[in-house]
Amino acid sequence: MLSPWTRALAVGAAAGSRASLGFTAPLRLTGRPALAAVHALGVVGELVGDKLPMAPSRLDRGGPVVRAVAGAVGGATVAVAARRADDALGAGHVAFAAALGAAASLAGTYGGATWRRFVAERGLPDWPAALAEDAVALGLARVGLREVG
Repeated sequence: MLSPWTRALAVGAAAGSRASLGFTAPLRLTGRPALAAVHALGVVGELVGDKLPMAPSRLDRGGPVVRAVAGAVGGATVAVAARRADDALGAGHVAFAAALGAAASLAGTYGGATWRRFVAERGLPDWPAALAEDAVALGLARVGLREVG
């Protein structure tokens, strides 16, 4: 079983690539189908939007801040779910998980931007790199949420 810290890091890193994963992936923990549908729509929208030529850089106009907030939300949410299952976890654990999620999100934000720049500098098409990044982000979100609840 993964620790809440590992799950917070995974969801945070996923949010660094796709901010919607930090904000909406934890909605899956509610057990409410309507909220899970919001999660799916948000993620699909961002996955498609990221591939459009007019999509701004994740580093523009406060993008890293938004992604850090998304990572903090995701990290805190998985910690709250873990706290329900383990009374030994206190409120400080939730705050720590939020901080881990935010930090991991910044790593994912700059790591993903570096990956995409690396591909572009070699004259390779962007869309395969974007799809690979999507796969990593979705996998990280899945790891972060799979044992919660």
